[in-house]
Amino acid sequence: MTLHTSAIDRLCKRNVELAAFSTYGIGGKANYLALPESSSDLADLLQDCMKRGIPWYIFGMGSNILFPDEPKHDLVFISLKNLVELHVSNGKWHVSSGTPMSMLSLMGLMGGTDLLDFTFLLPGCLGAGIYMNAKYNARQICDILDVVYYIDTTDPSLKVQSIEAADCLFAYKQSIFQMNPWIIVGADLNIPVSSEEQIDMTSVLLKDWKARGSHPSSLPSFFSFFLGEVHALAGKGIETPQAMLDIIKYRTSKRHFDFPSCGSVFKNNYDYGVAVGSLVDQLNMKGTEYGGAIISPHHGNMILNQKNAKAADILYLINLISESINNHYGFVPEPEIVLV
Repeated sequence: MTLHTSAIDRLCKRNVELAAFSTYGIGGKANYLALPESSSDLADLLQDCMKRGIPWYIFGMGSNILFPDEPKHDLVFISLKNLVELHVSNGKWHVSSGTPMSMLSLMGLMGGTDLLDFTFLLPGCLGAGIYMNAKYNARQICDILDVVYYIDTTDPSLKVQSIEAADCLFAYKQSIFQMNPWIIVGADLNIPVSSEEQIDMTSVLLKDWKARGSHPSSLPSFFSFFLGEVHALAGKGIETPQAMLDIIKYRTSKRHFDFPSCGSVFKNNYDYGVAVGSLVDQLNMKGTEYGGAIISPHHGNMILNQKNAKAADILYLINLISESINNHYGFVPEPEIVLV
């Protein structure tokens, strides 16, 4: 299909390997891939796609996603990872959807609050975090939100709308955005602005992140950047809180960033009461390999791209875990990973 539109010509790259846009390092060649840097560019792109009946797929950093080995030729992939902004608006912190969630923990650290510590080393960007109500231990993204901004793709104007966080139907890894064709473009936080110094330091941090350019969605690169920024702040006298040190210890002990992965593959079934990773451990499935993929020897709810795995290799192990848990424990675990 030949596309003759200024927005698509301006915003889309051609024949791009999706593997570079997923923390799994998996994905075939996309005919069209866009990286809009503003909500207006995003709206222009969607408008063009709608006029021509061309399907699109929206994603962020690609940290919770498995792209296909052979993407559909006429599908426009749209990553919001360059839609990055973090500034004060009307006395509140406004964060664009492509901003890494981990950036919030450092912003909080520079402002002397521990309310954002739980976002440290959460891979992925805020938009995806809101969509799935990302969590770490007892804290969830919904805890820090005031207002969420989004585009309703059924609205012909594609204008940015807003909804109060209290109305977003947040639950365990659930939100209203999973129930509607809405694209999250940003949010206001309910975290107070600490000082002008915090604003200035946050601006410098954001520039450091943007200076990396259209970087690959690499977990080792992600880890080294944010760990480096924490060390830099410690060098300036801003002590790393114990909560962040505990996160570093936990994630490094489980080898979360050693190989490409998407983190937890399945949601935990709280009605059953035992974490999926523990069930996989009980079934002695850790370390099981197929093709280039392996169930992590260190965490039963992670499947790693160990040796240039294909999507088919990951899917095989996902199905193997699902069937084994169903056969032994009587329920089918719900995937957390998004299968494109």
